[in-house]
Amino acid sequence: MLGTVLLLLALAKPACPSPAGVASRRAEALKRLLEVFGMEDPPPPPAHFKKPPQYMVDLFNTVANADGVTKNPDILEGNTVRSFLDRTDSEEMRFLFVLSSVAKNEKILTAELHLFRLWPRVTDGPKRHHFCQVSVYQVLEKEKPDSPGGKKLLAARLVSLQTSGWEVFAITPAVRDWTEDESSNQGLLVTVQGLVGSPLDPPPLQFASGRDHHESKKPLLVLFTDDGRRGASLPTGGFPGGSHVPVPKAAGSRSARSLDRLQPCQRHPLSVDFEEIGWSGWIISPRGYNAFHCKGSCPFPLGENMRPTNHATVQSIINALKLSEGVSSPCCVPDKLYSINLLYFDDDENVVLKQYDDMVAGSCGCH
Repeated sequence: MLGTVLLLLALAKPACPSPAGVASRRAEALKRLLEVFGMEDPPPPPAHFKKPPQYMVDLFNTVANADGVTKNPDILEGNTVRSFLDRTDSEEMRFLFVLSSVAKNEKILTAELHLFRLWPRVTDGPKRHHFCQVSVYQVLEKEKPDSPGGKKLLAARLVSLQTSGWEVFAITPAVRDWTEDESSNQGLLVTVQGLVGSPLDPPPLQFASGRDHHESKKPLLVLFTDDGRRGASLPTGGFPGGSHVPVPKAAGSRSARSLDRLQPCQRHPLSVDFEEIGWSGWIISPRGYNAFHCKGSCPFPLGENMRPTNHATVQSIINALKLSEGVSSPCCVPDKLYSINLLYFDDDENVVLKQYDDMVAGSCGCH
């Protein structure tokens, strides 16, 4: 797959005015490149400047380095994280998240409701409460949520009244219901009660709403999903820090190209610039990455530094001794591939973190 991506990226680079055939090849290359990223069309850039949720930015920085290359493949649950902002635009503790952008083939692994707990209200008289009970319900009857059968409890916990900050509630069953039947999505209801379930009027605890509070504190639904797209057979892993990056030789002349063929198999830089491709409007991070590519010869005898497979060693011997016609020498190809992560706006301007396997050549060998 990586070899196909590298070819497509070379074709996708802008060039001087060219015949219609080259323009057609460029369009086809970009289309194929979108398929590698699991998309039919590039999402449009947000109509207005939009800041991604800080949680998603922090998650990206935890999962990936500055180039988007995965630090540790086991950090994420699944390969996709989607975030959704509340659509109710009200002060009430009712929340609605539109999940139409979740693909039918995505498996919902975990769903979390993130609410920012504001500082408690100042009340008259002595403070009798240090904690209150917060409950999150799935609304079953939109017009009558408090009627019998009007709501279903998803999560409940005691919350301190002495601090502010984020509270996270697991609501996976509700989201699975909504993705299976979109019409069942009647939203969420959050209640605040005393330690024994007694009503508190007014409630001493409030959560930031999507209306009058700072954008960084807006209610957020976060989904961890898996779309089933996994890499092939090569080993994967965290990207090694401080690895040596060989500088490619100039290849402008015939003698230079001949010299390239005589160089041993090794890894060379290959920059992928999303702005150059025309994708910078919807991709938040990274701005590009180093895909690397493998180039060089695999001459007989193959040394251990060329990381040959047993098959490549045998093929090299057969080729050198001319024991069989039509047998070429082994090829210099990636023998370890790493994944990259993209943080981007989808078609509905929701922020998505997605991990793509087999996108960076981690090392090269003779195969």
